[in-house]
Amino acid sequence: SPELAAAVNVALALHQPLLLTGEPGTGKTQLAYHLARYFGLEAPLVFHAQINSVKKDLFYTYDALGHFHYTQNKDNSELNGPEIENRFIRYEALGKAIELAHAGNAKRSVVLIDEIDKAQRDLPNDLLSAIENLVFEVPEIPGKTIRRLECPKHLYPFIVITSNSEKNLPDAFLRRVVYHDIRFPSAKELLKILQSKQLTGLTDKELSILIEHFMEVREQKELGKKPATAELIAWATLLPQLQFPISKLKKGAILKAAEKQLLYTSYGVLAKNRDDIKKLVEP
Repeated sequence: SPELAAAVNVALALHQPLLLTGEPGTGKTQLAYHLARYFGLEAPLVFHAQINSVKKDLFYTYDALGHFHYTQNKDNSELNGPEIENRFIRYEALGKAIELAHAGNAKRSVVLIDEIDKAQRDLPNDLLSAIENLVFEVPEIPGKTIRRLECPKHLYPFIVITSNSEKNLPDAFLRRVVYHDIRFPSAKELLKILQSKQLTGLTDKELSILIEHFMEVREQKELGKKPATAELIAWATLLPQLQFPISKLKKGAILKAAEKQLLYTSYGVLAKNRDDIKKLVEP
């Protein structure tokens, strides 16, 4: 949407992370992949926040157990710093971004920190200093290796942070990000999205009928979890494969028993629990 594009441009201009909220399935994660393609990269560097995630995990992980086993099995064989790094250090999203910024053909990276609200409350605050300083140490490597981002501003990583709003984020964290809530698309925007997917065998009229039925499901059935854009795309892909007549989705259409069974089967894409399925299949 124009609003989302504007939020991206503001974050780029200020060199600040972009914090995205919105219903699951509205494209928060996909934005990072779109931006990676825009910057000429294959994919964003992704960090999935977990309840036990700590600041160091944003930069690298160390295989301590593997290192221990190696030293136990190799008599009088001591590894030097580069060997330890190659064997037992794995750089994560922010660490890789710093490494790539210093490569021979340095490129700007897109970093996706996904579902930050799943982590402990300390992680968002720790993330502030991690992003603002972009420096970290690897004490497991002899010589206490320091990695620091020192490059032109245009090569600074563009950081996308997503949240499903399962819990509130600290105020100090929110002050240092650009925030945007991805609203659910209108019927007209949904049609444009489905058209861009080039779904086989569906006309624009059929897509409009499908979207109208989908919006009725979202707005009138009081589901515990409303289906989002991702579910709509999957459903629109499935129905032609089931050879379900899209015209029968019109309000008041009479379905044969076999058609009704196909439709109810397809609702497994839109609803994700027993109670919601029950609401969809009951008149």
